[in-house]
Amino acid sequence: MGHDPGSALKAIRSECPGARVVGCSVAGVIGRDGANEALRALALMAVSGDAEEVSVTHTDGFTGATSRTLAASLARTLQVGSPALRSVMLIAPGIDVAMDDAIAGIESVLGPDLPIFGGTASDNMKGIATYQCVDDAVYQQGAFLIGFSDPTLEFHSTVTHGFVAAGVEMEVTSATGNRVHTLDGKPAWAAYTNALGLPATATPGDTIPPGAVGVRLPDALAAECGDSHILRVITHREPDGSFILPVTCEVGTRLSLMRRDEERIFANLATRMTELVERTGGQRPVAVFQTDCGARGRLMLDRVSKEEIVADMQRPLFGAETGPWLGMYGFGEITQLGGRNMFHNYTTSLYVFTRRQG
Repeated sequence: MGHDPGSALKAIRSECPGARVVGCSVAGVIGRDGANEALRALALMAVSGDAEEVSVTHTDGFTGATSRTLAASLARTLQVGSPALRSVMLIAPGIDVAMDDAIAGIESVLGPDLPIFGGTASDNMKGIATYQCVDDAVYQQGAFLIGFSDPTLEFHSTVTHGFVAAGVEMEVTSATGNRVHTLDGKPAWAAYTNALGLPATATPGDTIPPGAVGVRLPDALAAECGDSHILRVITHREPDGSFILPVTCEVGTRLSLMRRDEERIFANLATRMTELVERTGGQRPVAVFQTDCGARGRLMLDRVSKEEIVADMQRPLFGAETGPWLGMYGFGEITQLGGRNMFHNYTTSLYVFTRRQG
């Protein structure tokens, strides 16, 4: 967030004039040397390949109301140039989106079995504005889709958070799309902040670190990820007292306040990494993409714990010498769970590419 994105794009393209450049604002980055949450932290990964192996398309005007239609349009454009897609990466705005609709839009074109990964941009955890960059342009409501079609690549993913229900549950009693109007019959923002012990004048930035809400998962999905709920972040409040979720929300949805459990965070990650290494067959990855919730950085874990948790991810996959690794602290993460593409918040999500053997 400390960079002028236009200047950064200009500098990158002066060094790589023939390359497509995509990126977004984040609350910190993770690379082969660990996490960096300095205001001017910047992480880059170069992807090379033939035109039919790596492809990019983008759009503007990506909001909660347009997420499904624009995501489907991105997928159709990508499919024309890359009919043999093996996985796609979606980066979208972080404030007003409906990422379940976005995933559904992509799947309506490319099918539900194609892995989708990525996440949403963030700011410095204020919930005010996020930025997306494509080539020479900078957007606040932009989204881009990157297609990977190399037939020799294999894709593996995992997701974990380590939160537990805090014993407070609220029912959505009025909602439209990704906007929640009332909880338990009361104005949503006031009811939510009251449950957190905060005044209704609190900003989204005040609530993001302690204010995770969760929706209970079916038992099979809970067993797979090691957590009972899928988490949601509330990134924006409206003047009328409603708030915005990053997914659509039906009336009757029960939102549980969640609290982090540091011991559970580390224990769950250790289990997920063991499973991930088994699925990769112990192969050294070609590359790893990571999306992490901004609240899981300095707002949640101290520096020592944060460095330890990154090392606990990198060491099982690469050993002592870490390979290509690009991670971001964003507002949300897209990862498969139960074989389905799903949107998450407050998670650590990894997407590992290995090279097919033989």
